[in-house]
Amino acid sequence: MKTGTVTRILTAAALLAGTALAAAKDGLPQPPTDDVIAKQVRHVVLTYPYYSLWDQVGLFVHDGQVELNGAVTQPIKKRDLGRLVSAIPGVIGVTNEIKVLPDTPMDVRLRGQVARAIFSAPPLTRYGAGTLPAIHIIVDNGHVTLSGVVANDGDKNLAGIRAQGAGLSFGAVVNNLEVERPSVKNS
Repeated sequence: MKTGTVTRILTAAALLAGTALAAAKDGLPQPPTDDVIAKQVRHVVLTYPYYSLWDQVGLFVHDGQVELNGAVTQPIKKRDLGRLVSAIPGVIGVTNEIKVLPDTPMDVRLRGQVARAIFSAPPLTRYGAGTLPAIHIIVDNGHVTLSGVVANDGDKNLAGIRAQGAGLSFGAVVNNLEVERPSVKNS
């Protein structure tokens, strides 16, 4: 009698496992992959209505856990982005390491000076067009960091030179601009 019970239990378990496997193959919802979650997080950040050229948010996703980093100009942006990202299907948790930049008169003035210096150069004007410029200007207590993507090494270098010439008093510009088509160097 015990053998019959064990056999029935094993048979039922095998049927359940087979049904679950078949259901997974039949297109029932599967948890989203980290790549899918990362794309959705990037979309949420870039379409956030208050995300501007003065903000820069990065992300990392591992096993559904999202880490946000970077810098924004207002505390509400940090809170909103953390809340919006946590609502994405498949997100298990959010670590919000976004820094809120100081809102000093000096930093506000420097942001404008650097933007004018960069976007007034004819080769760089195109990077300031649109609702979300391709170059982001992060000013933190007088220190300037450029981030975003430009087409070539010449544009990256020119943006750095123009930013440096914008009346910085604390030191060099950190030029973290990425280049779509880096020049090939002959060795």
